[in-house]
Amino acid sequence: MATLIDKQDVQNYIGFEPEATDWLTIDQNRINQFADCTIDHQFIHVDPERAKDSPFGTTIAHGFLSLSMLSYFSEQYSILIDGFYMGINYGFDKVRFLSPVKVGSRIRAKAKILSIEEIKPGNFRVSTEVTVEIEGEAKPALVAELSLIHISEPT
Repeated sequence: MATLIDKQDVQNYIGFEPEATDWLTIDQNRINQFADCTIDHQFIHVDPERAKDSPFGTTIAHGFLSLSMLSYFSEQYSILIDGFYMGINYGFDKVRFLSPVKVGSRIRAKAKILSIEEIKPGNFRVSTEVTVEIEGEAKPALVAELSLIHISEPT
């Protein structure tokens, strides 16, 4: 669940690390649907028989599928600044794909607030480092620095 904070307290949340999100299973159906949406049907993603002979031994999620799950996970790890109306993706400062997510794996996100900047009255840019972990794996799937714009309710 997102953490609601007061506008006057934003600086106290730099470095804040909310609890890790719930685990999410990445199954073949989700991978196939992502392949259809992105028109990326490389065999390592969608052909279980052929993928058995790959270095991974099975199909793997697209890196961008794992990255796209940050939208889902953010509902659990985000901070919401009092007066929050909506959030807009501002972009990534860094993304690194470190380990493949094999079909059937469970992933979750851990986050750390890097900076909070008021860009105009009531609107804030929040930069967060997010690590997507793979259950049972030492190396994460990815690490990304994501910035979102928090827009306050219109008056």
